[in-house]
Amino acid sequence: MNRLGMIKTLTIASLSVLVLAVSIALAQTPQTTQPGNNEKSQDWQAKGRHWGGHGEHMGGMMFRGLNLTDDQKAKVKQIGDSFRARTESLRQELKAKRQELRQANQGETFNEALATQKLQESASLEAKLMGERFKLRQEMLSVLTTEQKAQLEQKRAEFKSRWGDRLNKRNQPEEE
Repeated sequence: MNRLGMIKTLTIASLSVLVLAVSIALAQTPQTTQPGNNEKSQDWQAKGRHWGGHGEHMGGMMFRGLNLTDDQKAKVKQIGDSFRARTESLRQELKAKRQELRQANQGETFNEALATQKLQESASLEAKLMGERFKLRQEMLSVLTTEQKAQLEQKRAEFKSRWGDRLNKRNQPEEE
């Protein structure tokens, strides 16, 4: 076998080994999620603790440090469970509309009419869901005593102040 033929054979063999190794490595890699989802958000969603999805999360975050009684905790959990049950179909429908919008955007040409239609349908569902979230908040606040409501408002004002400070620091030009 001449030298050129031997180099071609070694090159083809090396590439074959490389392709085989890569395909084995990819086959052993765990399945990834849809684009835009990360493991943390999936973990929260699996626990039912995403914003607006479960009263335990909202109540837990919103009411942390208010020393709720066991009865209040039970009511907050019940309100959250009720919210999740009554909004499940809305959330699923909204998810489907968002998927339809993503699919409409994947084509070679942009269909503005279709995109506008899907956005309007999504906006309508978002508005309904937002209304349910407002209702959830009011139901949860009704569980609190007057003192707990005052504490909550104080915590809220402190949070807004801290958040405003962070935004101001971020928007300040750096001094040289």
